Amino acid sequence: MSRNRKPVSPIYAVAMLWLAWALILPLFTLLHYLPLILAAVILYNIVNNQAKAKEEKKQQATQATAEKEATKPVQEKKTTGNPEVDKLIKERDLTISELRRLNYNIENEKISAQIDDIELTTQRIFDIVIAHPDKVNQLSKFLNYYLPTTMKLLNTYDRMGSQGVAGENISGTMKKVEDTLDMVVNAFHKQLDTLFAGEALDVSADIAVMENLMKTEGLTQDDISQIKLTLSQE
Repeated sequence: MSRNRKPVSPIYAVAMLWLAWALILPLFTLLHYLPLILAAVILYNIVNNQAKAKEEKKQQATQATAEKEATKPVQEKKTTGNPEVDKLIKERDLTISELRRLNYNIENEKISAQIDDIELTTQRIFDIVIAHPDKVNQLSKFLNYYLPTTMKLLNTYDRMGSQGVAGENISGTMKKVEDTLDMVVNAFHKQLDTLFAGEALDVSADIAVMENLMKTEGLTQDDISQIKLTLSQE
């Protein structure tokens, strides 16, 4: 429950008035105090009224904001209709958000660049799997080990780096994380590459079939090589 507290600014104003008055004007007799008391009362009322008006305005603004929020229609979260895909989208968004938070906190430029790389690769991996859920089985190692372990390492690095000391345990652990991140980046790249293994196999099979057809049409190996070269340059 909120309480209506009296503003303290009028008291501070009166205190400052008394201090300034005592330093400048004499306060030896009752006649010296009477104008000070009168001035203090007037100043107290002026500052008190201003503080109350400011507080009322603030309360009105807060109430208006609360009423506006209360009248907003409840927006349902969009779903794809596929619980597995929805779970992947949620995990992607949480992971990207956490990577950006860590990147903001960590001041090491090399680590920051590596986190940028990890974020971009992670985004691409999730986007591919979200668009092709049948590929999710190819990422069991990435989703269950590489990604959570990487997030744990980066969080440890961030936490230790924020301590402001350079003890043996802290410095040693942070150095190990730094030395490991190059391998982590490469591992993420390989995980992305594995998603295209099926397509690479299909392309190889298509090329093999095309070569056989071209041979039956009487094309020589030089002709086939020239066609491949032309296609590769387009």
